[in-house]
Amino acid sequence: MSSQRLDDELEQIRRYEDFTTIDWIHDSMLERNRRLKDAKELANLRREPRGRITLSRLWRHVRRAINAGQSWFVVSLVGVCIGINAAIISIVTEWLSDMKMGYCSDGWWLNQQFCCWEMEGDEVDGCESWRPWTTVSFARWIIFVSIAAIFAFVASHLVRNLAKYAAGSGISEIKCILAGFIMQGYLGFATFFIKSITLPLVIASGLSVGKEGPSVHVACCIGSLVAGLFNKFSRSQSKMREIITAASAAGVAVAFGSPIGGVLFSIEEMSHSFSIRTMWRSFFCALMATFTLAAMNPFRTGKLVLFQITYDRDWHFFEIIFFVILGIFGGLYGAFVIKFNLQVAAFRRKYLAQHGVAEAVTLATLTALIGYWNRFLRLDMTESMAILFRECEGGGNVYNLCQSSAQWRISFSLLFATVIRIGLVVISYGSKVPAGIFVPSMAIGASFGRMVGIVVKALYMSNHQSGIFKFCTPDVPCITPGTYAFLGAAAALSGVMRITVTVVVIMFELTGALTYILPTMIVLLVTKAVGDFLGTNGIADEMIRFNGFPFLEKEDHAYNVTVSKVMRRDLHTVSDTGMCVKDVEALLASTDVKGFPVVSADGCRKFLGFIDRTEIRYVLERVRSSADIHRSTPCIFTPLEADADSIDMESRSSFGDGEELQGNLLNSTLSEHGITFSSWVNRIPMTVSPQLPLEIVMQLFKRMGPRVILVEDHGLLVGLVTVKDVLRFIATEKPDHGPSWDERGGLDGLLEEAWTWASTAAYRTASWSRRLLRR
Repeated sequence: MSSQRLDDELEQIRRYEDFTTIDWIHDSMLERNRRLKDAKELANLRREPRGRITLSRLWRHVRRAINAGQSWFVVSLVGVCIGINAAIISIVTEWLSDMKMGYCSDGWWLNQQFCCWEMEGDEVDGCESWRPWTTVSFARWIIFVSIAAIFAFVASHLVRNLAKYAAGSGISEIKCILAGFIMQGYLGFATFFIKSITLPLVIASGLSVGKEGPSVHVACCIGSLVAGLFNKFSRSQSKMREIITAASAAGVAVAFGSPIGGVLFSIEEMSHSFSIRTMWRSFFCALMATFTLAAMNPFRTGKLVLFQITYDRDWHFFEIIFFVILGIFGGLYGAFVIKFNLQVAAFRRKYLAQHGVAEAVTLATLTALIGYWNRFLRLDMTESMAILFRECEGGGNVYNLCQSSAQWRISFSLLFATVIRIGLVVISYGSKVPAGIFVPSMAIGASFGRMVGIVVKALYMSNHQSGIFKFCTPDVPCITPGTYAFLGAAAALSGVMRITVTVVVIMFELTGALTYILPTMIVLLVTKAVGDFLGTNGIADEMIRFNGFPFLEKEDHAYNVTVSKVMRRDLHTVSDTGMCVKDVEALLASTDVKGFPVVSADGCRKFLGFIDRTEIRYVLERVRSSADIHRSTPCIFTPLEADADSIDMESRSSFGDGEELQGNLLNSTLSEHGITFSSWVNRIPMTVSPQLPLEIVMQLFKRMGPRVILVEDHGLLVGLVTVKDVLRFIATEKPDHGPSWDERGGLDGLLEEAWTWASTAAYRTASWSRRLLRR
């Protein structure tokens, strides 16, 4: 029996099951053993006589060099694959989106932009090469709606039948995966392939969803698939987590053309724990992805995204008033969408769980029916933002956005688009198709911001000699409506995702200028303040809570309780002596816990150690396959008396020759006294006192990542606690917490509080005035 084969058996028996959590401490111990094995091989290499060049020595040097550079090679390969995939998705999405309106007579594979490449501006109705399906308005409307419904049907049908995990955004689930939650197949090839195919179809159908969130999921799938080809990553959960984190950064980088913003997004939003090494790999992966995307140049403009712009005009301090309005809108928008989208999700789970295809087709049809008659709803959201972000000078007067005679009609159209798209986002996000919320939120903020910018510009044009506008320089455009659209997009994105620094950097990389960094920071700080006041979390965190995933938030809370109030007291344990094979098998059959504390057999419950369920099964199977044992054979769990600094991990680290290891295993587990599990008992599991505050236990879970923490009181086992126990306690007890947004009655409750406060203040003021007059 070879050492590699035995390694594979150990990995197979320790493989994490679906919907379980990774024990990061145990994973770190396995990684430590591998490093010790490599160090031992290197020491043997150095002990060979100097000057003698042998084939084995040369191969070890080569293998050492390969191992040293393998991580960076994998990161580079992942980044290149993500960039290629993003370019293909962008090209196909643009082509499918234009198919709803017509086709190119010069080549069916060309979208409207490339078909009418020689035309200037964005209104290319006069392009002879582009042929609409029909010239009859009603027929064009019917064709537009029908093609949108067909795209939604194909996408939802493929997702339902071939890859159910391809639905949704994926950011919430990936956050849980990075925290240690196992979802078999979520990052598999089927999910990657189906999501890559259906994502352009969904965006082209016109549904009010985006591709940026799903792009992160697709990028993480690529990272997992590529890294899984190498044993160094497939056998180490911690190293795989580094690659997936780096891939998530690259996914945001190619979605927004923002490599630094992608790295910050992986730090601020995705990663549960972040190291400097992971940051560098995330940066390198994002760099390789954006470089590949730029080399492929999918839009043939030299830009990474359609709405890359440059603002070189300065802003004025009086505009801060209107920037604050945009920030307030972002906070209110985030709270509104999160609250009502969760209610829609609950309705969908209860009534529409088996009707995902019909729901997607209905939503696409409804969106197309409404959006066709509004130019800002009919356009692709990315293309719409590219228009709304523009300055009026230099060809920015598209759809009469800069015409003073049409300013109020355009403002009403933008307001209508904002309100309608908010409603569509609320009911569309979470449907059974690939669906993100980044770009829809940015499009909503851009339309609202452009409307505010047009109104401010109108006020300036009618009152440019008075009031706050007297600070404007004559003969120079004072108000730039495109910047208001830009700031509104940042506010809406920050409001729904509850991220700040990442949005600032992404917007900075999109504009390429430092001029509007300060306004962006002001807007996002106001958005964050409004969100904090309303007590809302990001939509990704709310979806994690809605789905019941075992995920602890990064923020600390003061619960003022000890772990004894949270711990589980009814435990399944094994005695160090007095049990036989029949008892152990009955315990395994009657429970589904992942491990068992080892206690003394004298009834005092003296805590002796911890053993995993998988290792008990492994030992029993190995012994049964090589020796004849009876159901009455004793099982001994007495741990070895070894010093903690020199723990004997030989039997668990696959050192040495395979036959020697197999012999050591059999000798250490099967003896005349029965089956001994001593080598497999962990004598130093993570234990805490029952008087320890709950906050510290939560920090242990978040920073060290154990699957279970045992509670020990003066050497006696009194309970254990898991992440699910903590989450269950928080959800049911909510100790010492201020009332949440929902508990305060939502927006109605807030208005009622404000009215009560105002009424009370007015009554007290009137009473005080009457008393003063009497005197």
